[in-house]
Amino acid sequence: FRVDVKKVKIPFLSKIPLKTSYFSHSLVSDLKHKSFHYRIAPFSVISDDSFSKSLLYINYINPEIKNGYTNCVIEKTGESTYYLKNEDIDLKLTSIKKPLLEGEKGYLDLHSKTTYYYSLTNLKTEGRIKIKNKWIDVTGKSWMDHQWADASYSKDRWNWFSVQLDDDTEMVCCVYDDGKVKTYFADISYSDNRQEHYKEIEIIPSNQQWVSPKSKATYSLAWKIKIPTKNIDLNLMAKIENQEMLFGSINYWEGPLQVEGSFDGEKITGVGFMELVGYPSQYGNVKYINDEIGKMASRFASMAKNKAFNLAGDFKKRIIG
Repeated sequence: FRVDVKKVKIPFLSKIPLKTSYFSHSLVSDLKHKSFHYRIAPFSVISDDSFSKSLLYINYINPEIKNGYTNCVIEKTGESTYYLKNEDIDLKLTSIKKPLLEGEKGYLDLHSKTTYYYSLTNLKTEGRIKIKNKWIDVTGKSWMDHQWADASYSKDRWNWFSVQLDDDTEMVCCVYDDGKVKTYFADISYSDNRQEHYKEIEIIPSNQQWVSPKSKATYSLAWKIKIPTKNIDLNLMAKIENQEMLFGSINYWEGPLQVEGSFDGEKITGVGFMELVGYPSQYGNVKYINDEIGKMASRFASMAKNKAFNLAGDFKKRIIG
């Protein structure tokens, strides 16, 4: 993520005397063991040549006291190919379909703000991921969202869903609540690359909820999505309960879904991903900082025990002051 610190005004970042800051997050879900591992790097350091090539190219590190750093890459390597690498993934992706343009033109009006937005909904994926310090070869299908806007940080709330159905139909559905108006939208990409946009949709939470032991936030883990004019009725269920991410005073839930129901009157199954943001929380900056200090203390203890320590001091920093 690239942010203008003064404009975005994320509480945790607003104290940093910089104009532009970068941070990153990633997560890997282990469905077999019903667990997930996530990383949030509050400060990522990018290389001098990032954002300087004709195609997307970001080369960055997330410095760690214990482990030094991993050279991370987000790169568009060809017209439809991408390469992703960080501490836990090493993947090559190929887009099978044309980009899905949300709002029909890749631009959405969310009442209090606007945003540019497109998705690559069907990315053939191969490579490896790391689970419990062990690299595992993987193949599958991925989804990429790209959204950008000239907007400040707010405590708006949204429930967002991506769905990949077994017949190579994909859809994105969302309800965005700015505190005054709720904006609903859905965009569908068919196997033949046809696309449709809908505003009249229903996104309904069930009574299946999970309360975070850390933030005390309550998240709905099962949802129904209906598009009456298209005869779409889908049930979405979280595969793992605890997928909460915490960053300063910001808390959000994101993780994989099982999907079943009917599409255009026909029974269908698939998978999906859910993002729930803006839910009331008791977790704030003080708690976040204390947790981070605790993690750092553990790293120092491990470092002292092993007499090993590595810093990313030789990496050229690019900070815009």
